[in-house]
Amino acid sequence: MTTAPKRRSELPRVDDDSVLIFDLDNTLYPAACNLFSQVSDLIGQYVRDALKLEATEAHRVQKDYFHRYGTTLRGLMTEHEIDPADYLAKVHDIDLSVVDPAPDLASALNDLPGRKLIFTNASRGHAERVMDRLGIAHHFETIFDIVDAEYIPKPKQEPYDLLLARDGIDPTRAVYFEDMAKNLLPAKDMGMTTVWVHTDLEWAQAGRDDPRIDHETDDLVGFLRGLNTGS
Repeated sequence: MTTAPKRRSELPRVDDDSVLIFDLDNTLYPAACNLFSQVSDLIGQYVRDALKLEATEAHRVQKDYFHRYGTTLRGLMTEHEIDPADYLAKVHDIDLSVVDPAPDLASALNDLPGRKLIFTNASRGHAERVMDRLGIAHHFETIFDIVDAEYIPKPKQEPYDLLLARDGIDPTRAVYFEDMAKNLLPAKDMGMTTVWVHTDLEWAQAGRDDPRIDHETDDLVGFLRGLNTGS
């Protein structure tokens, strides 16, 4: 992975009143493990089976819905009234052995004050399994998943509003970490400090040059250890 450009913003101060919000996939584990490619393949299979399409057309529909609706699930729900629970169960039936446990990440999280939350377009069950595999689940207070978001995906504004209301978050005290650059922009507009966890994946690049991204890093553990804790 190439080294991410540095931002000039001062690193945020983190204390007991801070809230650290993390996306899940390709943020808390390296995108290079290709875990999400398994999900993408299962989404393609679901589209083929649900809509009775050939593989090429199913792939086109999958990507079209992703770009137009934010998630393939949202497109399938809108245009075909599919059952979201069935979809989420099937597309997250994956092999997590490609994800290595992350004791360094666990240690960095443990050393940081404040609340820690997961904010994901995936399902709660998927998030719990990934967090257990990484060995970091006990560091997080709660998960806000796509069901909590009423199936409206980031970067639509609604899930951000629902997250802050549900968990009583002051956005000016929050730091948000995310691999998809465009998903950081609504958070910044609400007052959060934004951190792009750099990836070379093409579909994560949109918005990367937007000035609303305060920081970017290709070393999440190193970034967390460099935060100002006021000690």
